[in-house]
Amino acid sequence: MSKDTGRQRRLDPDRIAESALAIADAEGLSTLTVRRLAQHHGVTPMALYRHFRDKDELLDAIAERLFAAVVVPEPGDAPWHEQLQDLLAAILAALSPHPNAAGLTLHRILASEPGLTVAERALALLAEAGFSTDQAAEIGSQVIGSLIAIVTPAPGTTEDSDPEVRDERFRAKRAALAALSPRRYPHVVASAETLVHCASGRRDQALAVHLIVAGVRAVRPTGSPAAAGV
Repeated sequence: MSKDTGRQRRLDPDRIAESALAIADAEGLSTLTVRRLAQHHGVTPMALYRHFRDKDELLDAIAERLFAAVVVPEPGDAPWHEQLQDLLAAILAALSPHPNAAGLTLHRILASEPGLTVAERALALLAEAGFSTDQAAEIGSQVIGSLIAIVTPAPGTTEDSDPEVRDERFRAKRAALAALSPRRYPHVVASAETLVHCASGRRDQALAVHLIVAGVRAVRPTGSPAAAGV
């Protein structure tokens, strides 16, 4: 038996998806190709096509792994908005370690059992809040997009891997803001430290979840049974 054949037999979809996610984490999703993944496993691309028909199926498998990592809280007696907050925090905890791949989840949440489990729980809580079926679906889609935006670095904000270079860049940005006229920009100057970190992509995730849930509560239908419980 050849070495290549032996490696093919040891491969399985879970292992392939795991290594694909690792490559996306380390090098970016744009670098992930079937050829690159085959090289990682020391096999030919055809060995991977036995498990995934194309790259889209591979990306589906990565998204499924991300949703499978969500520890969905059990339904409880707490108000719907507190349970929704716990659910969003759980989703964020699963996506945060994988900012390069998080975007895959937006259009793939209904393509796997783990994703459907997350979607069902969110829609159930939104229904409890008094939203119609269509409203809950629209809000749920907006919310998952917001969570992805929290963990995904915006273009041009990826931090340098060298801590010294990164710190020097932060110091330069802080100095530039501190040099502004405090009479014209008093609040910008006072907030320089926090603004620099926010602009670099560092976000207070707990605050972000609070803001999302507050927004959902603010637009819930008036007169719904949940409105009385706020």
